[in-house]
Amino acid sequence: MTEMQTPRTGGHVLADQLKILGADTVFCVPGESFLGLLDGLHDHADSIKTIVCRQEGGAANMADAYAKLTGKPGICAVTRGPGATNASNGVHTAFQDSTPMILLIGQVGRSMVDREAFQEMDYRQVFGQMAKWVAQIDDAARIPEYMSRAWKTALSGRPGPVVLALPEDMLSETVSVADLTPHPVPQPSPDPELIADLGARLAKAQKPLLLVGGPGWSAQVAQDAAAFAERTGLPVATSFRCQDYIDNDHPNYVGVLGIAPLPNLRKRIAEEVDLLIVVGSRLGEMTTQGYEVINIPEPQMDFVHIHPSGEELGHVYNPTVAIQSGAPAFFAALAVLPDGDGKVRWAEWVALQRAEYEAFQHPTDVPGTLNMAKVIRHITDTMPKDTILTNGAGNYTVWPHRFHRHCRYRTQLAPTSGSMGYGVPAAVSAKITAPDRPVISISGDGCFLMAAQEMATARMYDADVIYLVVNNGMLGTIRMHQERNHPGRKMATDLFNPDFVAYAASFGVSGERVDTTEAFPAALERARTAQGGYLIELVVDPEALTPTQTLSQATEQGRSSAKAD
Repeated sequence: MTEMQTPRTGGHVLADQLKILGADTVFCVPGESFLGLLDGLHDHADSIKTIVCRQEGGAANMADAYAKLTGKPGICAVTRGPGATNASNGVHTAFQDSTPMILLIGQVGRSMVDREAFQEMDYRQVFGQMAKWVAQIDDAARIPEYMSRAWKTALSGRPGPVVLALPEDMLSETVSVADLTPHPVPQPSPDPELIADLGARLAKAQKPLLLVGGPGWSAQVAQDAAAFAERTGLPVATSFRCQDYIDNDHPNYVGVLGIAPLPNLRKRIAEEVDLLIVVGSRLGEMTTQGYEVINIPEPQMDFVHIHPSGEELGHVYNPTVAIQSGAPAFFAALAVLPDGDGKVRWAEWVALQRAEYEAFQHPTDVPGTLNMAKVIRHITDTMPKDTILTNGAGNYTVWPHRFHRHCRYRTQLAPTSGSMGYGVPAAVSAKITAPDRPVISISGDGCFLMAAQEMATARMYDADVIYLVVNNGMLGTIRMHQERNHPGRKMATDLFNPDFVAYAASFGVSGERVDTTEAFPAALERARTAQGGYLIELVVDPEALTPTQTLSQATEQGRSSAKAD
């Protein structure tokens, strides 16, 4: 702690600690319950941007996207009750995505607690299962202590969200207290004996695979991982929505394990891989294909798991070798391992998978006049390599996930939690955080309208985002499962949509409607040069359900399954 300060209100103490910790952006929807914090932030307006959002879910998702881009905790401030419950969407995303975040919630005055005062909630219960730590600061003199712990907790081990409730009267209380002193967050390093063990297993492996994802990554780690794969000859795959963790143009990159992955990649992990090295990924449901490709609890192959949190090692799968380490320290430690003869022994293994990955990216034929595969390939071929793509959830995401190549770290912002409505606020946050980089938000018609009001935030802060709205007039993912499980019994999946171009225009965002593949390149060029952002409504045939299955085929699949039963 530094020396004692002159008397300050709790709100000013809190704002000062944020400045000391290195926070430079706060995403919020203002409320009377935390006016004291807003007043404190007024003194730091030159160094901390306070971004006013239009809905707390959007604010929390913007904080998540900011943290993904910067590696620092995303800071979000909301009011009590409805503000907090709205923000829970982003907190859940941050928890499942292992994203560092601090959610600050205005709370009822301390004298009113436990009376069910106006909008009162017990946030320890509300967020208990979706945050690393939930607390309430009842004494303004302890704000530096709480903020120091919150910052470290959000970043340490498996990163994630922290929630702090701030009683309204605590923020207006005057105290004399020393500021915190920031310290680096300790990072675990691998045991040299375990690195040697890994080296011995690599020397014996016939069909190994390196799978990367999870927290603690960076552009430097992406380069280190690619260099290690290149010198040893290892093939590299990425976990769900971590495709930007390695250059997809690298000859050792063989694809992503996620929704609708390359079939042979899934098959090889299930049946052929004899050494699986997992760095960072916690191996969730999507990456493991519903927990099916790897046996539980004893994997069918030698399984080396590297994760910064010891609690994740053996949580579902028992590793043959468990290494508690962050990705940077792990790849640095691998420098002692010899190159080995893997580049020769595994050359055919890698080349075959790489060829299959490249073939998998060839656009498929689909019904209708607009082919999303060709749209995405055009984006890959023409946009700068540092372009950031964001998305939420829905069948439309299969196209960018399958057909786009990410060649730079943090060009993909997408929720592993599968949360709809993430793409627009994430794109706005990305453009505010990295204003010199192109940002494209890709949303389905259902996903887009869950957070489209954040276009107002984009316009307010001159965040010129390109919005792609894939319009098929229905909630495609749910309709797909409906037809496969209850064929011909459509219910609650059709959508009534506005004129998306006119809707965007009401925010001062230009746009156009595109219904043919051939019209997209010119539309994208207009979007790239537009001031104030640009929306392109992509009208696709409802039959174009996925790159490989039509809506009618999904219905027939459901009927065939019903007959077989």
